[in-house]
Amino acid sequence: MEKLKFKIEGLDCANCANELEESINALDDVTSASISFMTERMVVETETSDKNKLIEDIKKVIKKSEPDVTITLK
Repeated sequence: MEKLKFKIEGLDCANCANELEESINALDDVTSASISFMTERMVVETETSDKNKLIEDIKKVIKKSEPDVTITLK
């Protein structure tokens, strides 16, 4: 299992972070995802070998529900 760490910017509230976390957890290749609104960090655990596809899928989910939010892989 691999952990991908991101900086997540542009979240308006903790509730938005929780909703986004639930949506990302629903993705097929995500084992678990957690978002910290306070520290603007997101950690995604995965077992997929195609990290680029997973990152694109995460970005699509974010863009759909929170269009002003951006993520950067750390």
